[in-house]
Amino acid sequence: MRVVVYRAAVLAACFCAGMAAAQDVTLTARDGGLSLTGTLQGWDGEFYRIATEYGPLTVDGQGVICDGPGCPDLTAPRIPVRIVGEGDPGRSLIPPLVAAFATSRGLDHSVTDGISTLTDPATGQILAEFSFQPMGQEAARAALLSGGAELILSASTEPDLGSRPLALDALVPVVAADNPVAQVSSADLARALSGEVANWSEIGGPDMPLVLHGLLATNGLQRALSGRLGREVAATEVHPDFATLADAVARDPWALAVTARAMAGKARVITLTDSCGFPLLPSTLAVKAEDYPLSLPIHLLTPRRRLPLMAREFLEFLSLPQAQQVIAAQGYVDRDAERQPMTADGLRLINAIQGAGEETTLADLKRLVDVMDGADRLSFTFRFEDGSSTLDAHSRGNVEDLARLLESDGFLSEAMILAGFSDGSGAASANLALSQTRAEAVLAALQTAAPGLPPDRLPQVMAFGEALPMACDETGAGRRLNRRVELWLRPDFLKSDVPPAD
Repeated sequence: MRVVVYRAAVLAACFCAGMAAAQDVTLTARDGGLSLTGTLQGWDGEFYRIATEYGPLTVDGQGVICDGPGCPDLTAPRIPVRIVGEGDPGRSLIPPLVAAFATSRGLDHSVTDGISTLTDPATGQILAEFSFQPMGQEAARAALLSGGAELILSASTEPDLGSRPLALDALVPVVAADNPVAQVSSADLARALSGEVANWSEIGGPDMPLVLHGLLATNGLQRALSGRLGREVAATEVHPDFATLADAVARDPWALAVTARAMAGKARVITLTDSCGFPLLPSTLAVKAEDYPLSLPIHLLTPRRRLPLMAREFLEFLSLPQAQQVIAAQGYVDRDAERQPMTADGLRLINAIQGAGEETTLADLKRLVDVMDGADRLSFTFRFEDGSSTLDAHSRGNVEDLARLLESDGFLSEAMILAGFSDGSGAASANLALSQTRAEAVLAALQTAAPGLPPDRLPQVMAFGEALPMACDETGAGRRLNRRVELWLRPDFLKSDVPPAD
């Protein structure tokens, strides 16, 4: 008998026969020696998922015989893929992604009462039913852990759940179209969101009362904003969703809110700057690279149990170009690699010169520019969890995406550079060493993700310390932006022979 159980604590108990007769399935070993009784939660054509008095268990269907009224049709399992979580991105993204997934598999697709049904066109048999239900984070987590859902759409990760990056968005400050304010610093925005600003004149606007709009505190994206802020948003006007929020801000000439870029509607996005005046623009490359401080990765969280086959195939589909095209069409930022000539980003060079500390020499800047000359920057950028040498969730996804590209012969005619950078706190020599260590950590993660790559297909590591700041070092958010590893591409004939820093 081959039985796979994904809860080690109940491994010995799962073969007991004594459960109430009211349960609807009994799984018996093919040799007849052992049995397991419970309520069927799912069958994906390979594994049974049953609820027992010992908790939910996953059992390999090849090793058991199912008996009872709840036993499924083994030839054509109707797999439920129940997705719960953030309402606004879920309603926008899940239905078209499921439709594109069905098309990619050659399956018929129909929608009834919000449930997407995938059917085998040859037999007419229903193979899977996808659904999405908006749900707060706590309720979504409870549904996932109890077996009532397969995936959570979330603006944050949780340490005891798996995660797959789905898309990206950006939180942006918005005002009415006739509001004269064109920009706001991140420090002033934080003060306003905290309720410390009552009049626009306090943050560079006219002498008019500032009306702060926001979302319910249970909204996941609002929770993400509060997490960045370190405290709750002190909104005086609260709305149930992003569409209502955008409409209300567009009608109120003295309103201020932060919303998702994809959901700004008729409200006008104003420019965010850092405390030193560096403009922080939510371009698609800046959002993908998380150079924009309010970039917002959107994840699908997975349980620590085996998902149905159709759910696993859906997750794999999400990394393909067809899925990324759907995400971009819905106004979100896709995860496809984007590149930009380094010479086109004059703003960063200006920041490098203006923000250069006393220990950043002209020779340091010249070395930086020599390597940048003729290079493109790829949107893959790598950052670490605060106070840790562990790549954050978005960066781990970037490593996996880059590994797939290299394994499929991407960038064959180009030399790659992992360029490490630091913030400007502390001695320049120490910061240079830290940026080297971070770049080497990304290289090691890439080697682990793609162990078959030959050495000449791996990036070269270079460190530049504090020589190219993205933002001012006066704030924690600015320092985090500056601590990063970028990926640069150069034509192979320009492969850098720039000597390492002294």
